[in-house]
Amino acid sequence: MIKVGIVGGTGYTGVELLRLLALHDEAEVAAITSRAESGRRVDDLYPNLRGYYDLVFSEPDVAALAACDIVFFATPHNVAMNLVPELLQAGARVIDLSADYRIRDAELWSRWYGEPHASPELLPQAVYGLPELNREQIAGAALVACPGCYPTSVQLGLIPLLARGLVDTQSLIASSASGVSGAGRQAKVDNLLSEVADSFKAYGVTGHRHLPEIEQGLADVAGGPVQLTFVPHLLPMIRGIHSTLFARLVDNTVDLQALYEETYGQEPFVDVLPAGMYPQTRTVKGANRCQISLQVPQGRDTVVVMSTIDNLVKGASGQAVQNMNIMLGLEEDMGLRQVGLLP
Repeated sequence: MIKVGIVGGTGYTGVELLRLLALHDEAEVAAITSRAESGRRVDDLYPNLRGYYDLVFSEPDVAALAACDIVFFATPHNVAMNLVPELLQAGARVIDLSADYRIRDAELWSRWYGEPHASPELLPQAVYGLPELNREQIAGAALVACPGCYPTSVQLGLIPLLARGLVDTQSLIASSASGVSGAGRQAKVDNLLSEVADSFKAYGVTGHRHLPEIEQGLADVAGGPVQLTFVPHLLPMIRGIHSTLFARLVDNTVDLQALYEETYGQEPFVDVLPAGMYPQTRTVKGANRCQISLQVPQGRDTVVVMSTIDNLVKGASGQAVQNMNIMLGLEEDMGLRQVGLLP
């Protein structure tokens, strides 16, 4: 069995990792850390895991974590970048779900996150963990930076257009909406039920931390700089992201439906819907799947792409397990065969 360590297992991405790994045929969680909950049983904090784990939260220990085949960091930013260097030196392979290694430019990272990067020397070797783009590099990586939730939905929606040079790269727009679990498991007034229920609002309009990550990934595909106007919104629900993407066509001779079907036809976790069928957040809830649909309204020069994911699965922990499977040479969908929950 593959031995797995999880650093920071008390948040939503941590418990989602535990949920997915509980039914993984080849993985066993051997260590899970939390300074705040050290000594407490995992199934005491998360009763949904009763009968699946006999684990106790512990303080982070480099030797115990390095003895694992894979170590996940399900932590806020600025945690992994302080501990990962020591783990890599000890021979561990790491998948970081935080933002610490997603942006290759240390100065750019510091500008958006408000502090110096603690291990900038590792940024060049971190592989961006979007399997649909970097599968081969992920397979041999020691350090994988798992993409953010918004960046996953936006990039998967725009990659086929940018790869073929079909749209203006300087006028891209992403209007994205996420459930409140995207804000993490923390006590915050803005996340209270009475604050988010029966309401819908934009936030981070002047600049969101996921923007440089998205632009970096899209620029890699386009082969040059891109400009994206990114506006995130908060939905009055727990899980799910719906990204509506707008791009101006510079070539309208291509069958876009066929292009998307060809691009993602062999991808196990990207589902291009039939023309005229639009994705919904509820059909990907609980599943490691991105559903995509596209239209060119009124036959004009703007293509509209709709992309939905579960922010905690394909947008975080599910994609992390997908990366683990690739790194260890396992079937890519192992532990990730859950069907979306309806209703």
